[in-house]
Amino acid sequence: MKMIVAYVKPFKMDAVRQALAEAGAEGLTISEVRGFGRQKGKLEIYRGAEYEVLLIPKIKIEAVMPMAAVKGALAAIQEAAATGSIGDGKIFVLDVSSAVRIRTGETGLAAL
Repeated sequence: MKMIVAYVKPFKMDAVRQALAEAGAEGLTISEVRGFGRQKGKLEIYRGAEYEVLLIPKIKIEAVMPMAAVKGALAAIQEAAATGSIGDGKIFVLDVSSAVRIRTGETGLAAL
């Protein structure tokens, strides 16, 4: 099993969620987060005053899925989240050694 963690622009959340569902994700966790990468923040203007936003709002999407579904999920996220501009986000793939469904005690893929 693998866990996919994707950071995307907030307005792309629905498109990425739908693309992941079509790619076989049976469940997702979505969080509103803030952070920075190479961009190191941005300048904004509010009522004529310029100020620096150091932490950019992003959406963090987490999904655990079988190894066979990962390649399709990565392609789906990339296609749905891409705008072609800086700050489109990142995708990380992590190993998941085990999973347990608390209610039934099922383990492994059955717990997903």
